[in-house]
Amino acid sequence: MTETNRKNLSKGNIVVVDDSPINLRLIVDMFKIKGYEVRPVPSGKLALTAIQNLPPDLILLDIMMPEMDGYEVCEKLKADPRTKDIPVIFVSALDAVLDKVKAFEMGGVDYVSKPIQEKELFARVETHLQIRRLQKHLQEKNYKLAKAFQQLKQAQSQLVQSEKMAALGQLVAGISHEINTPLGAIRSSVENLVDFLGKDIETQLNFWQTIDSRQTPYFLELLRYPSLQGLSSREKRQLKRRLRNTLEAEKIGQSDRIADTLVDLGISEQELPSILPLFKQPDGLDILEKAYQFFTLRKSTQTIQTATERAAKIVFALKSYARYDFGTEKMEGDLINGIETVLTLYHNQIKRGVEVIKNYQELPSIFCYPDELTQVWTNLIHNALQAMNYEGILKIDIEKSNDIINVKIIDSGQGIPSGVLPRIFEPFFTTKVSGEGSGLGLDIVKRIVEKHDGKITVNSQPGKTIFTVSIPMITQENSAHNDETKELQISQ
Repeated sequence: MTETNRKNLSKGNIVVVDDSPINLRLIVDMFKIKGYEVRPVPSGKLALTAIQNLPPDLILLDIMMPEMDGYEVCEKLKADPRTKDIPVIFVSALDAVLDKVKAFEMGGVDYVSKPIQEKELFARVETHLQIRRLQKHLQEKNYKLAKAFQQLKQAQSQLVQSEKMAALGQLVAGISHEINTPLGAIRSSVENLVDFLGKDIETQLNFWQTIDSRQTPYFLELLRYPSLQGLSSREKRQLKRRLRNTLEAEKIGQSDRIADTLVDLGISEQELPSILPLFKQPDGLDILEKAYQFFTLRKSTQTIQTATERAAKIVFALKSYARYDFGTEKMEGDLINGIETVLTLYHNQIKRGVEVIKNYQELPSIFCYPDELTQVWTNLIHNALQAMNYEGILKIDIEKSNDIINVKIIDSGQGIPSGVLPRIFEPFFTTKVSGEGSGLGLDIVKRIVEKHDGKITVNSQPGKTIFTVSIPMITQENSAHNDETKELQISQ
């Protein structure tokens, strides 16, 4: 197996620092068997060099070592920009509260006491590796987001005089708002994670050390259910009342508080009996509260995932739009994705007062000039929104008729006057005030559609204007057939 393949199969890269050869070998063998990449280091000084030269994903660090103890090693690592974000778990025979507090003050993320409990150590290591992966993923997304903003600024300065820039300029404020929304959700969720892993870490340690093994199944059961997102506020209140009545019937104290938490955790009436014995135990409420903390932690990671996906969608739409180029050869493209990209860019303007109705028939990928078609949808959707003054109904119909795809952009605006209608596709003809349009938009649209061997028509009356774009549905299969036919004709 090559070095690259071995790293790809590894669960994570860990450095173990301990001056005891026996402990070092024990921990290294323990993690290697489980599929981790492990590097043993026998002293604090050597650890600094090894970690700085090749940063790992996580560090297991002993405290009591000669020359340089674990506290000093951790402090130096956290002071170095290259290593400050690597999670450090202290593994030590020191078990006093002050020793643990100092470990966290030096920058440690967790503390495991010797003698080591194998399952506990694996659980803590995997938890912090997963958190580290999420942090790296978030950093990467933020970097790409910042880079995309920079690319957008450069594109703005280059396209300011073009027809495309006229539409893009109106989108900047809305796009900025749309990106700030998921960033705000990410920031809030990360603060929850930091708070859980920072301020409350000593509480977490004490809890796991005192929990009765018989209570563990109840703890896991509480976390097994998804939140009841499909219920309305009224339905949740009704469920809480029924849960509270059941708890009171069983003579369980603080029934209102327990019922409220159970609803948040997604526990229904049918599932309550399986966990009911927990609340008859003295520390049952503590177990419930701890489960709720972990539920909140899981919810924060899900929020980060959803928000990064939303931000990525916006960035992808921006990149797709900014990448626009008049290609010389056709390629496979998804027509619906092109329209959805434009709707994403106009989301902030649309949501103010426009209802979007989509009637899409399923389409295969077609051979076309995808970026040029995006210019078509941008112009037609932008014109429709302006015609409605950003209030009304925007309807988009996509249908197949034999080998033709018909795309209809329908708006509920005031309509195009009959005297103007015959001239709207003429170059430099515009009814907009000076500075709002060059009069080339629909002329460019018509040229792009004709380049696809298609046609564009318009039908307008007050309250309903329909632009219909009809283009041949050329797929990879019939494109290959056409090429074979041409070759046969040439050979004959």
